[in-house]
Amino acid sequence: MSIAAITVTNLTGIRGQRVLFRGLSFRVAAGQALSLEGPNGAGKTSLLRMIAGFLPSAAGTIALGETSEAEERGRLIGWLGHHDGAKPQLTPREVLTFFAQLYRAEADVAGALAAVGLASLADLPCQYLSAGQKKRLALARLKLSGRAVWLLDEPLAALDADGKKRCGEIIQAHCLYGGIAIAATHEPLGIACERLVLT
Repeated sequence: MSIAAITVTNLTGIRGQRVLFRGLSFRVAAGQALSLEGPNGAGKTSLLRMIAGFLPSAAGTIALGETSEAEERGRLIGWLGHHDGAKPQLTPREVLTFFAQLYRAEADVAGALAAVGLASLADLPCQYLSAGQKKRLALARLKLSGRAVWLLDEPLAALDADGKKRCGEIIQAHCLYGGIAIAATHEPLGIACERLVLT
């Protein structure tokens, strides 16, 4: 399913009695990537979680196309967070096969593993993967999700130079095919994107 845009209007975020942002408004259209920047504690992850429907906002609205209800938004979003979602005893191939079935997506598991540079490790149990390799696997899982909107929390963390390049290329390709990506990051994504800085 394609989404014309994400529209955030007059959003207020509060965590633990602390106002993270107030009156925040922005729009990200299909085909665009947004780099969400700012210091630690500025509310980048909280904003992503509000868009995903994981956290309520104190005020304002979030709409994905015509959909503004939190649970409905969640069905349209692919999430890449700090947890890799890989069971230690499963192999990368098994992990991606499971998630492809969960997403009910047309899946090229081998292609997704190759895209993130894990083809040679497809049958190695995940407990032996490094932190960077697990991040690559999480990116492959996101690629297979079939979701129009990607929310990525520090997608470049733990990745080496090759991994960062591949990550940028995968995000860029997603947007070229009409997807939307919002990434909270402390470093440049290496692709053309809009920027939103929280202070």
